[in-house]
Amino acid sequence: MADAVVIGSGPNGLAAAITLMRAGLDVELHEAAATVGGGVRSAQLTLPGFVHDVCSSIYPLAVGSPFLRELGLPVEWVNAAAAVAHPFDDGTAVTLERDVAATAAQLGRDGDSYRRLVEPLVGAWDAITPVLLAPLLAPPARALTGLVGALGPRGATRAVRAALASARGLVDARFAGEPARGLFGGNAAHSMLPLEWRPSAAFGLSLIVLGHAEGWPIIRGGAQRLADALAERLRSLGGTIHTSSRIDALPEARLVLADVSPPELLRIARGRVPDRYARELRRFRFGPGAFKLDWALDGPIPWRSDDCRRALTVHLGGTFEEIAASEAAPWQGRHAERPFVLLAQQSLLDETRAPPGKHTAWAYCHVPNGSAGNMTDAIEAQVERFAPGFRDLVLARSSMSPADFERHNGNLVGGDINGGAMTVAQSVFRPARQLVPYRTGRRGLYLCSSSTPPGGGVHGMCGYAAARLALADLNGAQ
Repeated sequence: MADAVVIGSGPNGLAAAITLMRAGLDVELHEAAATVGGGVRSAQLTLPGFVHDVCSSIYPLAVGSPFLRELGLPVEWVNAAAAVAHPFDDGTAVTLERDVAATAAQLGRDGDSYRRLVEPLVGAWDAITPVLLAPLLAPPARALTGLVGALGPRGATRAVRAALASARGLVDARFAGEPARGLFGGNAAHSMLPLEWRPSAAFGLSLIVLGHAEGWPIIRGGAQRLADALAERLRSLGGTIHTSSRIDALPEARLVLADVSPPELLRIARGRVPDRYARELRRFRFGPGAFKLDWALDGPIPWRSDDCRRALTVHLGGTFEEIAASEAAPWQGRHAERPFVLLAQQSLLDETRAPPGKHTAWAYCHVPNGSAGNMTDAIEAQVERFAPGFRDLVLARSSMSPADFERHNGNLVGGDINGGAMTVAQSVFRPARQLVPYRTGRRGLYLCSSSTPPGGGVHGMCGYAAARLALADLNGAQ
């Protein structure tokens, strides 16, 4: 019998297993799919020779993750000159540059306001990281003290207030022009929340600051390279990985860490967690789903604005008002007629993704959770809107509905790629209303998926934090 069993091989499951192995435990990891990675996988989804990232693809949180950075994995991060491009209907685009001043210079009368908002946060990024990605690893007072030390008392207060605001509240208070409003709205829309809801501004701020501090890179060769590197590190430590190994009941081990969704944990536990905790998990709320397209292309996307060729990620939504309407629709059970589209063009900087002269692209929009609607035409219309002639380049396409996402990875319930709605309540208490989120109430059993803090994103910090807690509990009981 292993000392510890980890269920699920997403980045959080792999991070948990590596952390336990480094502490001297014997670890077995079980993955229901035939390959490791969870939402970090690559495959030839369209035509031979075209490598597509099946779920996640752009990794600002991964390159900034304290856990992944400390591992020093043999993967090559590829950054573009600009993290994000946001085109408008007049043929112009604003870009999120690594340099704050270069970004602010594009925003006209809002440039000074942008600098006042963002520049201090970029300078204090090292102090912000523990608050954003590791809030439960160090005493909260220490993390907040570091933030105050970096920003000053007033600066820290302003930053917290801005993060806790809605995206609409922040842009209405600070920005008058559409370049700044659209740029911020596109970043805030990654929250999958209506932009009128708190804390959608926190997502916009975090991603913009990450763009300046770390960039928004891809991994050369595809997302699978990161999952494979984590798996190889686990094996090199002596860990065992079982693929095509679905777990249907709690394993016998001193520690069990589950990188699974709350409903899946209840299925596996089969009534062996306290009733109160089970009720909390049943109340856990999932957010909108994603509808995704991958394309094999005969050439690069013909953007009207040349600035869109300088970024790996392009936000297609036009004005802030249009983005806000798109992000409100899924929460009302509707599909936006002009959806906000998040597009990545990996092959511009990674020649391994497509045959010579050909290209790949990846894009998705938000839809109601579990939606069966087909958004292919709506997504392609948005690309065509800013890149006339795009459709003529499509050699083949692959689509993934919310149901396809969930079949591919059971953690993506209804196509929710964030592991649960990032509302204020579920950002603080995730997945249950309790001070320590990883414990389940059953001795030795812990939840470590993105349904725990710090939430969705490829960073491994949920698994790392849960494993650290499990080790402390185990040592305390000995």
